Amino acid sequence: MTTADGPPPWLRRVADAATGAWADHAGRWSAPDDTARESAVLLLFGETDGRSDVLLIERAAGLRSHAGQAAFPGGGAEPGDAGPVGTALRECAEETGVDPAGVDIIATLPPLWISVSNYSVTPVLAWWREPCEVRVADPGEVASVQRVPVSELTDPAHRLQLRYPSGRSGPAFRAGGMLIWGFTAGVLSALFDAAGLAEPWDRTLVEPLPTGMGLSREGRGGS
Repeated sequence: MTTADGPPPWLRRVADAATGAWADHAGRWSAPDDTARESAVLLLFGETDGRSDVLLIERAAGLRSHAGQAAFPGGGAEPGDAGPVGTALRECAEETGVDPAGVDIIATLPPLWISVSNYSVTPVLAWWREPCEVRVADPGEVASVQRVPVSELTDPAHRLQLRYPSGRSGPAFRAGGMLIWGFTAGVLSALFDAAGLAEPWDRTLVEPLPTGMGLSREGRGGS
């Protein structure tokens, strides 16, 4: 639930973790040099009928990369952006129609490197103070927009690991009618752990990545 001062306590715990456990986690995904392209995603949490949720998109099937994948709204930085926050807010508005005026920025988390695309992605944690109707604002980029309940994501019945062709495994969720994996699932899993929201789940449940689901983005996809 929200408080008179704004975001719910668990979201504040996530923000506090950004300078602790999250920074250590992000350090293992940091870019090795300065050639990575800067980008940002908006981790926009809000409430619907008193239930916490997070805004996710499904990328359009015709995209050259990340096609059909569940993701946070976001994308590459442009010259006019005011840093990662500006990039994340602009991209979210362009993709989903979210009004940035109703969004409160909670924290800018350390960037994570997606090696296969050489993107340095800064997650921007935000509270949706004044939610608005969302829609597919850019059909060329986005197939659907959904507010996925946090309770659905943390439900042990909706959690699993996916095994990639390399043999590595990563966290995944079945929620909002989507299979959420790669970068997006990794960030959500780390945030839920940091906030103390994660419930015990069967980590021995490992399934192969379904055929055709962006093998080039193995283990790092979904920005």
